[in-house]
Amino acid sequence: MSLENTTDSITPDPQAQLEAPIAEAPLAVDETPSEPPRGAIAEWAITILLLLFLTTTLVQAYVIPTGSMEDTLLIGDHLLVDKMAFAPSGPISKHILPYSDVKRGDIIVFRYPVDITMTFVKRAMGVPGDRIRIVNKEVYRNGVKLNEPYKVHKSDQIDPYRDNFPSEPNSMVYPGAADMLQKHVINGEVVVPPDTVFAMGDNRDSSLDSRYWGFVPRENIIGKPLIVYWSYDAPTDQLQNPSIGLDHIKDLATNFFSKTRWRRTFMLVHGYYANN
Repeated sequence: MSLENTTDSITPDPQAQLEAPIAEAPLAVDETPSEPPRGAIAEWAITILLLLFLTTTLVQAYVIPTGSMEDTLLIGDHLLVDKMAFAPSGPISKHILPYSDVKRGDIIVFRYPVDITMTFVKRAMGVPGDRIRIVNKEVYRNGVKLNEPYKVHKSDQIDPYRDNFPSEPNSMVYPGAADMLQKHVINGEVVVPPDTVFAMGDNRDSSLDSRYWGFVPRENIIGKPLIVYWSYDAPTDQLQNPSIGLDHIKDLATNFFSKTRWRRTFMLVHGYYANN
């Protein structure tokens, strides 16, 4: 079994990082999705404040170069990431800023545990204390099969490790995953330890995620995607280039209007939350 993407990182957008200052949980069966505590009006207000007043310390632009979060986030989505969301609250700021802990179903941006110079985006599937297992591509959390309308399967083939997890790896896994399988599996389930998150991509058959490299340390989590401010249909190799290559410039000059996904412009990015 091989993964389609050799890297699932998201790339800081060299053209879109904000200059200072200017003034990218699913439900159990029979449950219905609920909005996070932040309401729609408040979320738009926070978005506007971030865009108008804040610096790269609190918001930063990234581009999605791979398809591991399809179809929630697409290759070529340019995101603003809210770096306040999961920041530790202070004695005063906790009363005025929307800090929160990571919840099941949040889409999180984090430093890749294998190489912290790389930035990944995945969905938080398990928080400390949760028990995770996968049976024939279906995720069970704490014994309950999850309803996951956001997930995508692009292959009908059942991989014995990827799709029936945890089990004996049939391909290379990183040391963090080996440690997870050795020390954090109880009764056929992965138990998420304190100060970590179990994360997976929505494109389940092509995602380099916690199944292969282990838990995300809480300290690695940067924030969560806030908004898609521009989406452009470009190939992965152009988007992973830290500088803007000549091919990409030519592509933009020729196809900007036809390859821009206009319907995704200013699309807010939400998690999918559960009560369990």
